[in-house]
Amino acid sequence: MDLGSHTVFITGGASGIGLALAERFLGARSNVIVCGRREEKLREAKEKYPKLHIYTCDVSQASNRVSLFEWITREFPNVNILVNNAGIQRRFQIAQDSSWKKIEEEIAINLEAPIHLSTLFIPHLLKQDRPAIINITSGLAFVPMASAPIYCATKAALRSFTLSFRHQLSATPISVIEIIPPAVNTDLGGKGVHSSATPLDEFANVVVEQLKKGNSEISYGFAAQSSHASREELDETFKRMNQAPR
Repeated sequence: MDLGSHTVFITGGASGIGLALAERFLGARSNVIVCGRREEKLREAKEKYPKLHIYTCDVSQASNRVSLFEWITREFPNVNILVNNAGIQRRFQIAQDSSWKKIEEEIAINLEAPIHLSTLFIPHLLKQDRPAIINITSGLAFVPMASAPIYCATKAALRSFTLSFRHQLSATPISVIEIIPPAVNTDLGGKGVHSSATPLDEFANVVVEQLKKGNSEISYGFAAQSSHASREELDETFKRMNQAPR
């Protein structure tokens, strides 16, 4: 994929991986629109990248997703790339904190939103040049971190959906791409939680390199190892990741 001359829409694009991808598409002279729930973060992104278009939206709500789609296709009729990046990660013990409202919100943002937006965008993308849908999953889709049970489950489900989705759209012009990050130094899960993880720019640069090569599945580091591991290796990784601290 050449990153230039596209109109790209990125959910959760005010910070982290979403903003890093936005920066690189902008640098290649593509038109980029991002949405997010926090208006102040969107304005900060706009100040840093004046050519960036921003839209405040909570993608956990189905009605908001429909309104978002209608606005995007009306204001930017040439949009040809959808990046389903928005996600939240809660670390909790289900037996101690079983608030359904919080669980439902995590499922809605991480899984319902990318599936719903993808289905909304298909008829529009079929009319565009070089259309693509990019789903951001996780290395934890292959081996879960037990302290973030809903996040890991939603990413595993989104990966499964992406595989089926790509197969169903294989006879169409729409490319379906999966980006599988390892732990990356962003605020996902809370500020400072991933401070020792893969640097954001390092990961974003790898993604760009693999996009340019035309890869439909992009991974790096732990995520690359997990996505190619045997069942025995995954079981061992699960035990190592989730062993009680001593």
